[in-house]
Amino acid sequence: MDHIKALGIKFIAIFVTVFSLFGIFYNATLGNLFWISLLVTGISYLIGDLFILRKFGNVTASIADFPLAFLSLWVLGSLFLAEGIPIVTISIMAAFFITCCEPFIHGYIENRFGEGDEREDSRPLNQLQTEISEETNEHTIGNNEEDTDK
Repeated sequence: MDHIKALGIKFIAIFVTVFSLFGIFYNATLGNLFWISLLVTGISYLIGDLFILRKFGNVTASIADFPLAFLSLWVLGSLFLAEGIPIVTISIMAAFFITCCEPFIHGYIENRFGEGDEREDSRPLNQLQTEISEETNEHTIGNNEEDTDK
């Protein structure tokens, strides 16, 4: 049931973007826009959310969603819409808006399905471990030795 909710949220975000851009600029039919949105949602969910998100985290999955959405929209737009229409520009704009929504969808998915249970390394990059001690200088070292000798 949680997968259906996540797919529904993702489909709505993608459909609104595809309908807005492709519908306005290319006067495409609602049926074609529905199929493009459905296929982009499926591809993006399987590759981006179920594989990349679980293995590498939200930032990497959000970055990977841009080329994934762009290529999907470009190929599917070329197949479903009239030939001879330059689809690349609209595909880039739609991929950008879809990518802006993805971190929120990824947050929902991580909250519902557990955070990083399958990640190989759950530590953030460049995490350093430090040691903490009291600071000393040459005057306090000499005073402490004299106090212990007395």
